[in-house]
Amino acid sequence: MDGLPLDYETLRLIWWTLLGVLLIGFGIMGGMDLGVGALLPVVARTDEERRVLLNMSGPTWEGNQVWLVLGGGAIFAAWPPLYAVSFSGFYIAMIVILLALILRPVGFKFRGKVKDARWRQVWDWALFVGGFVPALIFGVAVGNVLLGAPFTLDDTLRPLYTGHFFGLLTPFALLAGLVSLAMLVTQGATVIALRTTGAVAERARTYGQQTALASLVLFALAGLWVTFGLSGYRITSLIETGGPSNPLGKTVELVTGGWTANYAAHPWMLVAPLAGLLGAAGAFLLLRVGRPGIAFLASSLSIFGIIATAGVSLFPFLLPSSANPAASLTVWDASSSQLTLFIMLAVTLVFMPIILAYTGWVFRVMAGPVTSESLERNPNAY
Repeated sequence: MDGLPLDYETLRLIWWTLLGVLLIGFGIMGGMDLGVGALLPVVARTDEERRVLLNMSGPTWEGNQVWLVLGGGAIFAAWPPLYAVSFSGFYIAMIVILLALILRPVGFKFRGKVKDARWRQVWDWALFVGGFVPALIFGVAVGNVLLGAPFTLDDTLRPLYTGHFFGLLTPFALLAGLVSLAMLVTQGATVIALRTTGAVAERARTYGQQTALASLVLFALAGLWVTFGLSGYRITSLIETGGPSNPLGKTVELVTGGWTANYAAHPWMLVAPLAGLLGAAGAFLLLRVGRPGIAFLASSLSIFGIIATAGVSLFPFLLPSSANPAASLTVWDASSSQLTLFIMLAVTLVFMPIILAYTGWVFRVMAGPVTSESLERNPNAY
């Protein structure tokens, strides 16, 4: 569109990058809370210890959830066909995630309403489900993106999804789910080890070492599977990167090693998988020697690397179609209009610094260890 300072191709690349930033942001920030929830039954073994963990993550989890909300909003506004296919085709999986996430605020609010061991145990397990299930299913979803989703588009570009929920649970997708689970639990373990003391911190260090090692091994196995045992998609026709959005205006083929082609063409992209491997290895070693603060940074690096690896491997695909490869959604043909992307970018440049500043302020205020003694001094503690 004439008159805009950024061309269509550049805006599409910017929003692809911003979508990755939002997903990585949720992995790092929201991953802390999901990991804490998944570790709750094993790291905290008494009611007092579990209250410590709840009061550690309770004041900040809602702010961390903003990254997930922004990611869903970005998909809706910047990539409408992607939103239509993924949120309708993966509907049951999305509902399962939402129901699990709903258990978290309910668990925080209701757990302390009754001083009964069985009542509190029920809500402890609800909080565990609220952390474990989303961490697993998010990875399963990414695995299915790499495999390709069973959908096609009719002549009016209306998506037609032909799959079902249990069809998502393939061996490779489950492996991707375990990678996600391991990396997010590691993130939670590093935060617990950093912000608690005594037996809880020691257990978190132990479990964090195990999950960091699992994350390293599982991510390496997934990489080998993608490289040698998984076919990828490749565009075989000329595509106008600044042209109108029409996913049916191209031809696509499925080829062995298709998801590794970007690394051969752009070797700098190898930074992503290396960051994933080195971050997981660093988290393992740093937790082992008792440096949870730096281990948290290493775990965050691992999350960045693992999520970025999926993104750069797929580029320019957003969601390949296993039913009709030509209908695959890409960065170049599944976006909103140029004007819409520009307006959204202007709004993002205003509000993103505010969100970052507020997040930094909150974590500065809530800094420091959470202990049984601090709970006694806080009348608003869970």
